[in-house]
Amino acid sequence: MPPTDASTDAGTGPATAGATDFEETLDLRLTDELGTLTTQSDGQAVRAATGTGGDALPAAGGGDGAGTPAPADLLDHIAAWSPKGTDTGTFQLVPVRTEDDLTLISRWMNDPAVAAFWELAGPLSVTEAHLRAQFDGDGRSVPCLGVLEGTPMSYWEIYRADLDPLARHYPARPHDTGIHLLIGSVADRGRGLGSALIRAVADLVLDHRPSCARVVAEPDLRNTPSVSAFLSAGFRFAAEVDLPDKRAALMIRDRALRDLL
Repeated sequence: MPPTDASTDAGTGPATAGATDFEETLDLRLTDELGTLTTQSDGQAVRAATGTGGDALPAAGGGDGAGTPAPADLLDHIAAWSPKGTDTGTFQLVPVRTEDDLTLISRWMNDPAVAAFWELAGPLSVTEAHLRAQFDGDGRSVPCLGVLEGTPMSYWEIYRADLDPLARHYPARPHDTGIHLLIGSVADRGRGLGSALIRAVADLVLDHRPSCARVVAEPDLRNTPSVSAFLSAGFRFAAEVDLPDKRAALMIRDRALRDLL
């Protein structure tokens, strides 16, 4: 289960541990894994977010090219999600295409600050296997590049938390949507950009997934900059959660509170 964020800094203090917020909900006993994608190459202009390419699953493409909508997929066609304006520019999630994006993502994974939490340092094959596990899945997780003002600068995984092993560790609700992320460039870290982009991505999920009432995240408790970034992005600290590979802070952003936090 990958971390939520490698290195962000919202300028706030760490979350307070020990609080819980286990609301009444379905206790789903579900399965594992992830999958689908599109974008341009190593830091260049963005691919059009229409149609599939590379390893993208067909359902993510938005149709058959003849005006027929594609069937609903598990994450409501991320490739067709609109860009989001932020204080630092226009931001867009663009599904990954391995042949164009593998080198860039692998380079980020080999940054020591990222590797400390993602544990995917090594040759290209390590990152490729991580992506392949998602491409070969059923579409419950979509790896994306975060593109700010036309430049890929972050990596995101948007996933169905209610269909993820995470659901065994908290009272998941149907259509809970989770996010993992890393900020690629050192220059983009430590200045509050992470919290701005987390808020933008949570807004994109809530805007484009009407069935989703909550966006969730589970950063490592040791990663206090990440926990702080989520707090600054309108998430609340719900609980400490013991996961197989870490003790995590369960962070939740509620649709009902999105205009208040």
